[in-house]
Amino acid sequence: MDQHRLNVREKKTPRERSKLIEHALVPDTDLDLHDAALAAEGDSGAFERLYRRHVTRIYGLARRMAGPDDADELTQDSFVRAWQKIAQFRGEAAFGSWLYRVAISVILGHRRRLAIDRERLAPEEWNREGGPSHERSSEIGMDFETAIERLPARARHVFVLHEVEGYKHREIGRMLKITTGTSKSQLHRARMLLRATLA
Repeated sequence: MDQHRLNVREKKTPRERSKLIEHALVPDTDLDLHDAALAAEGDSGAFERLYRRHVTRIYGLARRMAGPDDADELTQDSFVRAWQKIAQFRGEAAFGSWLYRVAISVILGHRRRLAIDRERLAPEEWNREGGPSHERSSEIGMDFETAIERLPARARHVFVLHEVEGYKHREIGRMLKITTGTSKSQLHRARMLLRATLA
């Protein structure tokens, strides 16, 4: 917005000034739709603008769902996948919502591969429930973000999607390929574990 104001002060024709002001007032959703259409035609500059607008939010999602160690890589992977699939974006929903679904798919795919690798490498040591150890849960001074990161994978996914991102259990069930009842029970489990950890 400041850049737009700066440009308006430079010597420009009234028509150029009007266009700059109009562009500055366009809501992000409209800018997203415009840039997504350009990106679908191969405009990498338009995709770069989408990236800058949404990278913080996607990073936050990746950090909450997969943890800080994998957040950078998963954020980049999510945008690579979005670039590959941008032609499939039809504008029927907000670009941010579409991008979120792409990112969730990437993150869940990563978690599934990680679980398979762990089972293959050390099946006797890997707890399928993924529950936090007593040692972890007894640490003092743990903040809320850290507590979320230490939830079992499925409970964390449901908690983040429901409590942070605002998805309904039916939508979560479709995304995670679980029943609505399982989604509800995982959310309850996540809440109980968080309460015990943060108590």
